Amino acid sequence: MDGRGGFGGRGAGRPRNPYELTEDSPVYVISVAAQLSGLHPQTLRQYDRLGLVSPDRTAGRGRRYSARDIQLLRQVQQLSQDEGINLAGIKRIIELENQVAALQSRVAELQAAVEGAATAMQQREAQVHASYRRDLVRYQDVQQSSALVVWRPKRPE
Repeated sequence: MDGRGGFGGRGAGRPRNPYELTEDSPVYVISVAAQLSGLHPQTLRQYDRLGLVSPDRTAGRGRRYSARDIQLLRQVQQLSQDEGINLAGIKRIIELENQVAALQSRVAELQAAVEGAATAMQQREAQVHASYRRDLVRYQDVQQSSALVVWRPKRPE
């Protein structure tokens, strides 16, 4: 979990250019975030206190909401009003969604690692096969026969 109560990590969408905006860029003051989400500013403060949606803070401790925070506020409102889920339940849902996202990311990392290891193993196996001596002949089992072979050493002349 990212510790903010939002979907995904904050650092994941950080722009390389400090002037480039992403959905994680904290740009909206509380009044604008309240308008965009359809909630009262006091409700946003309450959600922040409960840890449901935790916006970034400015140096003066003012709240700054991102587009991702606005989406989360809308989801909280929908779960609360339309589904009748209490705020503790919503917080748990958000935590579980974050946990699932983190686990899915970890599974993807592990799958990539396994695929890389399998490729390396196949390459190593190909190297071993390429190093076989070509002057050796593969043994083939000969069927038993009743023929008798006599061997006589050469006589010194």
